[in-house]
Amino acid sequence: MRQGHPLRVSYEAFGGDTVAMKGVAKAADKIREQRKPAAEDNPFLTFQETVSKNIVDVFDKWRDTQEALSEALFLSIYGSPMVQAAVGITPNAEVSPKPQMSPEHSKRLQARIAELKSQVGKGGLRECVIRGLLYVGMSRGMVDERSLEALRRARSDDKGSRLTLAQFKTIVRQQFFMLLLEPEASLAAIPKLLPSGEDARRAGLASIRDVLSASAEISGETAKRLDRVAQLFGLASESRAKAS
Repeated sequence: MRQGHPLRVSYEAFGGDTVAMKGVAKAADKIREQRKPAAEDNPFLTFQETVSKNIVDVFDKWRDTQEALSEALFLSIYGSPMVQAAVGITPNAEVSPKPQMSPEHSKRLQARIAELKSQVGKGGLRECVIRGLLYVGMSRGMVDERSLEALRRARSDDKGSRLTLAQFKTIVRQQFFMLLLEPEASLAAIPKLLPSGEDARRAGLASIRDVLSASAEISGETAKRLDRVAQLFGLASESRAKAS
């Protein structure tokens, strides 16, 4: 009775141990060895393409119909004069003008811009490294996780730094906005802010190169900008040696 159960009979009938299925397995192996692409005029291939195209057309029409019904339902509900009157909308009213910046906000913005411009000539090696790094990195237009991790490592390796992460981020934002407002003046101020010791300047340039190389190969416009930063650091010959 267990062997005669309908489900068990179906499994047994198409199992690999039956004589019929063994013949099917041998035929399948033979056909698999002799497989070849169907000809372009094969009627089954044409039928397959026709069925596939019809399925795609049906789904496209279903999508278009659903979107059209959704749009019509939305317009019929929210375009109703009764609903618009209930929420206080006047159909013939003019579109609200784009809100303008308030005089107080504009005044604070101009004061902040003036403050940033006044700080272009202030700072030290840390500010120069961040400013140079941002200038070169702008050519790529983006940073990834490897760049951020290298930047964090450069901050942690700075033995003389007692900045918190929030303070470090503030400096990065300030240097970024300085480059946006006064790009040439910000770069021209770098030699005046650098320490006189060549070892410190070389270590700063190495930090910039490490962060950039952590993201991608330094080439093209990025290499040109790095060469300019090396010149500002007084290490132009070293930059050429690295490039060669």
